[in-house]
Amino acid sequence: MNRKNKNNIHMEDRQGKPVDSMALDDEKRIKILSPGLLVFKRFIRNKLAITGAIFILAMFIFSYFGGWLMPYREDEVFTKYVDMSKVYAAVSENTEYKFITTDNTEFPMIARSQFVLASNNDRNLFESQGVSYSIEKLADELFVVFNTREVAVVSIILGNTNVALSDPSMGPSFIERLEEAVDAGEETFTYNDKKYLLVQGKKNYLAYELEPLALATLNRYDFISADISVSYDFAFAMELAMHELMETGEKSRLITVGGVEYEMEVEEEKASIYLRNNGDRTLYANISRYLVESIYQDVFISIDFKDQVKAMMSEGVEGVQDFVYVNIDGEEEEYTIERNNTEWVIRWIEDTLVIKAYDPPSKEHIMGTDGNGMDILTRLMYGGRISLMIGFIVVVIETMIGIILGGIAGYFGKWVDNLIMRIVDTFNSIPSLPIIIIIGAMMDAQRVDPKIRMIYLMFILAFLGWPGIARMVRGQILSLREQEFMIATEATGLSVSKRIFKHLVPNVIPQLIVISTLSLGGVILTESVLSFLGLGVKFPFASWGNIINAVSNVHVMTNYLFVWIPAGFCILITVLGFNFIGDGLRDAFDPKMKR
Repeated sequence: MNRKNKNNIHMEDRQGKPVDSMALDDEKRIKILSPGLLVFKRFIRNKLAITGAIFILAMFIFSYFGGWLMPYREDEVFTKYVDMSKVYAAVSENTEYKFITTDNTEFPMIARSQFVLASNNDRNLFESQGVSYSIEKLADELFVVFNTREVAVVSIILGNTNVALSDPSMGPSFIERLEEAVDAGEETFTYNDKKYLLVQGKKNYLAYELEPLALATLNRYDFISADISVSYDFAFAMELAMHELMETGEKSRLITVGGVEYEMEVEEEKASIYLRNNGDRTLYANISRYLVESIYQDVFISIDFKDQVKAMMSEGVEGVQDFVYVNIDGEEEEYTIERNNTEWVIRWIEDTLVIKAYDPPSKEHIMGTDGNGMDILTRLMYGGRISLMIGFIVVVIETMIGIILGGIAGYFGKWVDNLIMRIVDTFNSIPSLPIIIIIGAMMDAQRVDPKIRMIYLMFILAFLGWPGIARMVRGQILSLREQEFMIATEATGLSVSKRIFKHLVPNVIPQLIVISTLSLGGVILTESVLSFLGLGVKFPFASWGNIINAVSNVHVMTNYLFVWIPAGFCILITVLGFNFIGDGLRDAFDPKMKR
């Protein structure tokens, strides 16, 4: 080596070429690290902090980018067709009267109830809502109900008959027929094709004109078509014929109603009515006490089906009995019939569209579906957006409030500090959970829109969470305001706002970052708890908390683990991640941390 001067040393490389070497006091030998870089190097040395950062990055990618890649919407409901046993019809033995009214007449429900009472007490007259009615018994459990109108009062005094007419136009011939009926002791009589009723009082007779109103029967009519309805004249003729055939033991009879010829065949308590045309006959209707009704308003049950069911009823149905019905197209349909208290229920297997509730994981739905038939993976992604968004917005709002109030309290001190700290104490004394529960109940009662509800939730959480940050900022500023650099700011004439927010608050930023990071996990956890309790984010919007809220009973919790475990895992990973990052930042900002 050759010595040129005492500060510079020349060295030679292997080829003998001179190489300059830096002096010991050369500035290039001093390695300069900025405070931010120093914090960063300390942070990346912390394995837990790096693990937390990986967790949070994964959750952000999963929530924000995953939703764009999923082909499903957040509120999309999935359905499928399944074979389901459903009630098709109900069968019961009728015990209530059916009222078949004449054309263009009404028989009110109250009057029908009064009829039942009158018929049970063998009364032939009753009133309802100021209207008089009369009853004529044609056979057991078969009655005709008439509208009645008083037409005359007959008095017999010392053997002389005196008739007072309500309608003088009825004339002497009616009076003569009325007197004959009174002398003969007739209860009813006819005049000019009209029917009249005589009711004997204590001193006189009352004559009523009877106008047919309704036929009361326990039988039910089943026609070959839903377009056919039973008329009064048809039912009157068929009921009389059916009772006469049962009394005489005859099996069939021809009946003409309205110029149309029918043939009735009676078997035990059932009657079949055939329509006759040029010697041929076709089934037209059936009469029986059994009532077979479909639960579907648009389904008409055929006579053949009803006959098959009634035949099974007459033979006796025990337990659950299967039967096959061949429809009009020759196809076999399977049914089951079983007793349910006082009626029988007919069930069939129907291809039913249902939601995919609690479907297990599959190729179409990787994590399965929830109780509403929605894709769980999609809901988790969109739920992550909501939970993370609420967490960040709440932390930003409460940090801003805490910085402003804490900075003012710490800088001014005295009565300003005392006032703001008493406000902080007041907020710390507020029971947060009961307040949130009350506000949530109020929003439920007012049916607040779910979007507006989320905004309210964020402001409520921020409004209740700022006192801790304000205390920390105030404590830090109390110690910083006495240092020399603050004297320099006063000497330069800077305004109070610049002293606080440009010189004091930036020195508190490291502690704020740590507290805010740790608070993020707490806010997300609080939102999840509130949503689980039904007080947070509402359907159809998803959050991790209300996804778990769908698990409302032990059966779902134990049998459908894929519904709630993924959401719980996301909450766990996110909260752990923020806590790890917060701990790492706290250690990195600590000046006593060994390098």
